[in-house]
Amino acid sequence: MIRQVLRAGNPKLMRRALPVEQFDTPALHALVDDMIDTMQALDGAGLAAPQIGINLRVVIFGFRSNERYPDAEPVPFTVLVNPQIEPLGDLQVLGWEGCLSLPGLRGEVPRYERIRYTGVDPEGRSIDRSVEGFHARVVQHECDHLDGVLYPMRMRDFARFGFGEEIELARLASLQG
Repeated sequence: MIRQVLRAGNPKLMRRALPVEQFDTPALHALVDDMIDTMQALDGAGLAAPQIGINLRVVIFGFRSNERYPDAEPVPFTVLVNPQIEPLGDLQVLGWEGCLSLPGLRGEVPRYERIRYTGVDPEGRSIDRSVEGFHARVVQHECDHLDGVLYPMRMRDFARFGFGEEIELARLASLQG
């Protein structure tokens, strides 16, 4: 079932989500199914349970291609429960992000270039991956939602924030001289 995505300003997006304590349950599988339906319907790269009003530490992410991120490499589809992130080095890189909870807006956000993420799948099986690039960016973005953090809260320069259409028009104008 496609669920309504909460938008910035909703207090449910600002709280720290609770850990999942029971795995392989009908309720957890139903939540994941709804998250998948919602993310796919909105052409998202990822979705966190708090974005649909569920205060649990569950994120999904992944795509083969995404028109919102045309230059991004594919990210394997993953359901990650109770995630933890460990930066692999100090290097942070700037990259453009959008969010289903801030429709139409984009911002340039610093993120760790390389991370290790751990957690479990809905059945409780361990996940442990070291990733970099856009994959690392997506995981950090989605996991931020579990701690009540939206990407503008990570931005350093609000001159690099605005509506996606306006940013693209400005980019095209700069290419034409």
